Amino acid sequence: MERRIATAGNAGPKVRSDCEITIELKSKGGIDLYLISKVEALYGRSIKELCFEILRSFNIRNAYIRIEDSGALAFVIAARLEAAIKKLFDSELEYLPEFINENRYSTTAGRFRFSRLYLPGNTPGLMINAGLHSPDAIILDLEDSVSHERKDEARILVRNALRQVNFYGAERMVRINQGERGIADLHFIVSHNVNLILIPKCENPDQVKIIDSEISAIKKKGRIRSTVFLMPIIESALGIENSFNIARASENVVALTIGLEDYTADLGVPRTRVGMESLYARTRLIVAAKAAGIQPIDSVFSDVNDMEALKEYVLASRALGFEGMGCIHPRQISVINEGFAPDAVEIEKAIMIVRAFEDAVRNGLGVVALGSKMIDPPVVKMAQKTIELAVKLGKLQLNRITGISFKENE
Repeated sequence: MERRIATAGNAGPKVRSDCEITIELKSKGGIDLYLISKVEALYGRSIKELCFEILRSFNIRNAYIRIEDSGALAFVIAARLEAAIKKLFDSELEYLPEFINENRYSTTAGRFRFSRLYLPGNTPGLMINAGLHSPDAIILDLEDSVSHERKDEARILVRNALRQVNFYGAERMVRINQGERGIADLHFIVSHNVNLILIPKCENPDQVKIIDSEISAIKKKGRIRSTVFLMPIIESALGIENSFNIARASENVVALTIGLEDYTADLGVPRTRVGMESLYARTRLIVAAKAAGIQPIDSVFSDVNDMEALKEYVLASRALGFEGMGCIHPRQISVINEGFAPDAVEIEKAIMIVRAFEDAVRNGLGVVALGSKMIDPPVVKMAQKTIELAVKLGKLQLNRITGISFKENE
């Protein structure tokens, strides 16, 4: 019999909440399972029972299994064993962990997306407590943060995480791969509680339409309960020039974001902290998104240790018109959330504008004024949005502003 052996997962002194599983098929002799784990005394029996159950579901009766465990949870062990099995032979079978009830929530197109925390799709230790840091969204990344040879096993891990990890209300996003691999990602993960798909290196509206069409096809099979929104990532000069058409490619596109590392590489210039090399691209994307009625979202800030520089970047980003940005470390989340939120002065001014507008309407006046300044409808609309945002962020109590109307963000 030809030797058939495969390994999936991660092991080593710095690995946490993961495991490495090696499986070798045998012609006879049943299942031999060898477990190396510091928690074997407490959880060894349950780990082995889980593995036996998965092996039976794939109709594997004879195999040698070696597990080097670094505190992996059940959904991780299941993903690693399934990935190893699928390296040995093609199978459409899946071993699906049950959904946890805390993950059964949908999202809305206009949801606030101040902070989006990127998590490498093949590193479970970073996923488990990500929601406790209160990002507006988490991004399980299947693209740049995962090496080519690990993408298939990352896909299984991300599927299981979507079903089992409590993200505490954070919008669940997945960045898929490009091209055919991205389509395969969709068919594997999109029916497992995904709220939004990020489309990488998007350069034309056809890329959006293809993804949207694939999701619609999956939805027709009854495998998706709620709308899956889209966020194209613009990462090239061509993408910037086509950004408005990309934004309008589907009604499910709710935001545009920019990837500045790839964009500056496409220009052939280094990315700088000042950012003059990307100012045109960022403002062009903002205008395109606003014209299409969706959110413009800024790139990540790569220095995770300089919080003062991050704060300056966030305030400058907001001043340009961005409504959020990505982050690559949990410590960046609070700075980003606070920077994009309205401060006390903005809130008070917004209340005064809306009150002046409602007084004018109530008195049948055609002109709205606040002091010596005239107020036009766009200013009122912006003030109403500021108040709504302040209420949602808990910075304003409804009983303090009686008489002001609020509209749920859709």
